[in-house]
Amino acid sequence: MYEFVRGPLLWVSFIVFFAGTVYRVTSLVALSLKKDKVVYNHMSAGWALRSIFHWLLPLNHTVIQYPFYSMVMYVFHTCLLVVPVFLLAHNTLLTESWGFSLWGLPEKATDYMTVLMICLCFFLIIRRASILYVRAVTTPIDYVLLIAVMLPFLTGYMAYHQWLAYKTMLIIHILSGELMLAIIPFTKLVHMGLFFLSRAHIGMEFGQRRGTVTW
Repeated sequence: MYEFVRGPLLWVSFIVFFAGTVYRVTSLVALSLKKDKVVYNHMSAGWALRSIFHWLLPLNHTVIQYPFYSMVMYVFHTCLLVVPVFLLAHNTLLTESWGFSLWGLPEKATDYMTVLMICLCFFLIIRRASILYVRAVTTPIDYVLLIAVMLPFLTGYMAYHQWLAYKTMLIIHILSGELMLAIIPFTKLVHMGLFFLSRAHIGMEFGQRRGTVTW
């Protein structure tokens, strides 16, 4: 079972992720060409990059209006991206499988970041359930997605510390990671890629075309 989930099933999840993401991106670009052609008459890499830069860093009006929530989300997304990519165990597997690896963070650092990520997932779940204006726009799938994001971290932490049966937890960890990867193109999680397109589009629309900014 272990060899299957870290072999063929892993490739399936990668293929679904990449193919699905490419489809979503190309379909969005095609839709924008059909619905809003005028923006492409004012294409500007400078305004597109400025828009992306200001929203990637704490330089926008949302941070000023909601400083605590904004910082929570910055930490959340940092842990979400950094831990899987720079985890020492993941890079060891990369070396064993394909002969190369990325730079690995110290195990203590990724361990703390994993715990922080799990806590932030619970915080976001509680926030959606307890704050009225957030609950009003929350659907069951939002809770499911937060749980889907949390599970690879939770099961990875349990496997690393050998809680319960190690091999079983490791298989569940790999499966949960593959599941999250595979559902990204078909859920709100796809914003990880579409964010750059939408911010570039808005930057060109408001900056290059209208002479104003959105941050």
